[in-house]
Amino acid sequence: MKTLDVLGLDEKKVNGVVSALNQLLADFQVYYMNLRGLHWNVKGKGFFTLHAKYEELYNDAAAKVDVIAERLLQLGSTPENRFSAYLRVATLQEDGFIPTGHAGLEKVLEALKVLIAEERKTVELAGEANDEVTVALMDDFLTGQEKLVWMITSFLTNHPDSDDK
Repeated sequence: MKTLDVLGLDEKKVNGVVSALNQLLADFQVYYMNLRGLHWNVKGKGFFTLHAKYEELYNDAAAKVDVIAERLLQLGSTPENRFSAYLRVATLQEDGFIPTGHAGLEKVLEALKVLIAEERKTVELAGEANDEVTVALMDDFLTGQEKLVWMITSFLTNHPDSDDK
């Protein structure tokens, strides 16, 4: 018996959710590695604060990668595990950016904008498929990320290194 039969989900409707989750998985993997680069290479004013924050963010991203992959398995799919495949489909791109000051946080905001849009699309598709579990997972992601966007934006507002002068 298929997992979806037991879950009471229609495979045709779930296909869109699986596709969206695969896209999100690819983008979260790129986001994770970009955060590692920010963490490893941060320099300048605010080093200690930013170094710790980037570590917190990449640990959170790693946990979300695992949740997405496990949800794909629950929906009868096989999550991709090759970085080369992620790079072929990801909206986010590898970033060799060497952060100075608070410019790295601006890169994080740019990535979050992409991830949040993908999560909202996933919520819509999951809702159409009556997949309340995926909706709940994405709602949890969005709750934390919206707060993070607010906090980063507040941190950067009127900062000498920001564009909000």
